[in-house]
Amino acid sequence: MPDNATHATSLDSIHQQLAESYAALSPQLKRAASYVLEHPTEMAFQSIRKTAQAASVTPSTLVRLAKRLGFESYEPFREVFQSAVQAAPVELSGRASQLNQQHRNPEAALFAEVGDAAFDNIGRLFTADNQKRVKEAAERILAARRVAVVGFRDTFACAYHFAYVGRIAMPEVTLIRGQEGGLLTELAPFNEQDVVVAFGFEPYCAETVKALEITRANGMQAIVITDTLRSPLVPGASVTFTVANATPHFFPSILAAITLSEAILAECVAFGPDQLVDNVTRFESRMRQLGAYIEIA
Repeated sequence: MPDNATHATSLDSIHQQLAESYAALSPQLKRAASYVLEHPTEMAFQSIRKTAQAASVTPSTLVRLAKRLGFESYEPFREVFQSAVQAAPVELSGRASQLNQQHRNPEAALFAEVGDAAFDNIGRLFTADNQKRVKEAAERILAARRVAVVGFRDTFACAYHFAYVGRIAMPEVTLIRGQEGGLLTELAPFNEQDVVVAFGFEPYCAETVKALEITRANGMQAIVITDTLRSPLVPGASVTFTVANATPHFFPSILAAITLSEAILAECVAFGPDQLVDNVTRFESRMRQLGAYIEIA
């Protein structure tokens, strides 16, 4: 990114520019960029010296980063963060905290911590910026000829859920499994008329990165759902979502990613053609005819 680039006007555009250029930054600028990407609230209210100390860089490094993004100085750079935090995420975690006060005891502490993390992850998802991105993602999916869905290992459940639910309304949605070295074969039929939806959290799966390289070479648009803008899945993406996956559990939480999937697919059905509703109706009718559901009196 050239030093005289036009500066970003929103937090989202700052994040996107940093994500695109992260690999080419010097070690010190990478350290500063990592802090900027992961601590927007602190960026808004801390002094440059305190931010530099927290990021383990010098104040001059933060100034260099701001100028690299096209800002004349650090202050207008920080003002973007100050404007953004005025539209903060929905604070649902307080509900879990209230439950903790009422029911916390040594035996239930871990259970309550999982609840805290779950509420917080979901709360961070529902922001004004993500609402715009959900709409954009749905528009790209609805305009596409076909949709490939990719996610391996820890995010395979996310990809499977998106593909299974999405295919009910949109039969052109396809889950990419990549079994027995078939990744290239499965993705070969897709081209610039198509969209790929990719899921990936740290540690990032090599197959997912490879799949995105193939889809990029095929000219496909990418909708990426990941955990940070430093993710190797981000470069080249048309729409990027970063979702919180913190949990006291030993494995990253997929709760927010699943919820985001449902929001995107709901947007598709709400604003797509009537045919999508007809597809859902036919699917349900067919499943009942085949005896796929158990009826209760």
